[in-house]
Amino acid sequence: MDILTNMTPVHAAALYIGLLIFVMLGLKFYVGGRRGALKVPSGETTPEFSRVTRVQLNAVEDVPILAVGIAGLALLAMPAWYIHIVGATLVVSRILHAVGLAGSGGFSLGRLVGTIGTMLVYLAVAGALLVHAFTP
Repeated sequence: MDILTNMTPVHAAALYIGLLIFVMLGLKFYVGGRRGALKVPSGETTPEFSRVTRVQLNAVEDVPILAVGIAGLALLAMPAWYIHIVGATLVVSRILHAVGLAGSGGFSLGRLVGTIGTMLVYLAVAGALLVHAFTP
């Protein structure tokens, strides 16, 4: 646990950005695997495959901008503990959302918790960036 508590803000940001890249890579493999299993040619879709691609596209909507935001927090020297909180929340939220949506096109607890967690990270990152942008 000392390794996490002794990280600089830049190291903490690098940790979570790296983990988010692995989440995105996992989603890419998931979509590719399902495309092959469902025998859907490139450029084509089916109702079932449309939901599969939605799993990846939902993450594409949120992860890049929040990764940039986490890097911004590090550049503004936000405390590493804060970056750990938003980074871990985002990683867990995106995994829960992906698992929930992959399992069901309708309501799922994973999708709900993942969405709420992601929205909280948006607020925490944007708020901290705005406040610290004007703090000497």
